[in-house]
Amino acid sequence: MTSKPSLSIVTPTRGNFSAYWLEQLLNVEGDVQFVLVYPPGVPPKQIADDRVKAIVSPYKGEMMQRFVALLNADGQYVLALDDDDFIHPHVVTAVTDYFQKYPESVVLRLLTEKIDHENLEAIKRPWDPMPQVDQIPEGKNAQTDLRKVPIAPLNIPFDKRYLIWPFIKRRDDKASHIENFNTKVWQNDYVQKALPEISKATKLWGVLTWIPNSAFDRLMGLFVQAQSFQAGQTVGHWMPEPGQVRFISQDPALKPPRYHFLSDFLLVKHFPQYGYFWNLFFNKSSYLPRIVAKSLRWKFQHKTYR
Repeated sequence: MTSKPSLSIVTPTRGNFSAYWLEQLLNVEGDVQFVLVYPPGVPPKQIADDRVKAIVSPYKGEMMQRFVALLNADGQYVLALDDDDFIHPHVVTAVTDYFQKYPESVVLRLLTEKIDHENLEAIKRPWDPMPQVDQIPEGKNAQTDLRKVPIAPLNIPFDKRYLIWPFIKRRDDKASHIENFNTKVWQNDYVQKALPEISKATKLWGVLTWIPNSAFDRLMGLFVQAQSFQAGQTVGHWMPEPGQVRFISQDPALKPPRYHFLSDFLLVKHFPQYGYFWNLFFNKSSYLPRIVAKSLRWKFQHKTYR
């Protein structure tokens, strides 16, 4: 691929994705680029499609592989998927039509269907026709309308009750804003501006650098919003039904323990002025005993992290 693509779909992978997943990914039509980032020591699979850019990351881990994938995304827009997520084959047309209609938008939130990993019939069923953006009205109906997506309310005050009792239930995450980066389409200019700042945030003192192993999804989604925060801003829209992404879900007990609050710390460090990040950090820190207990169980049972 020589010209700049409209959409880059980026995926960090261990290289053990299924042939069916790859087949469905390559079925995406239009001006699209696929960026697959493998961990060190894993040779990329030979894929006879010049839209595919295969890269071996210099470091292993979710954050590093996702970071490398985004650095190498050449498209005007970028979409991050895991290597078991499925995307509608006509997504490129919807994306380009949307950003032509709303050029000031930062993000287009695709409608995601959660499907159990054992429900093969639902996973493999034919896709419904992609909604045509120029025919979708703005409104509040999830079935028929483009719903506005507000920027995350980062400027809310820090809830000082967390200093006394960190187990307070979060309520600031219940609105219609977004936190996570994956399965949404972002203007790549905003993403590329955020990456150097994230790199700066990982530097603690001198050459000492802290790179969390997980939770890059939320870190990236909130970082992009924080770097150009305007209170009350509409950053994009949420597509209506039918779904455009199929997210394959598993029992949470089968997933490895993840220390999300370590990534949240980078948000607090880089943007200490935002109470939203302090609330998030203290809330997720309260999960530490539970995560440590799960880590010990996994170690005792000799489980392999996915």
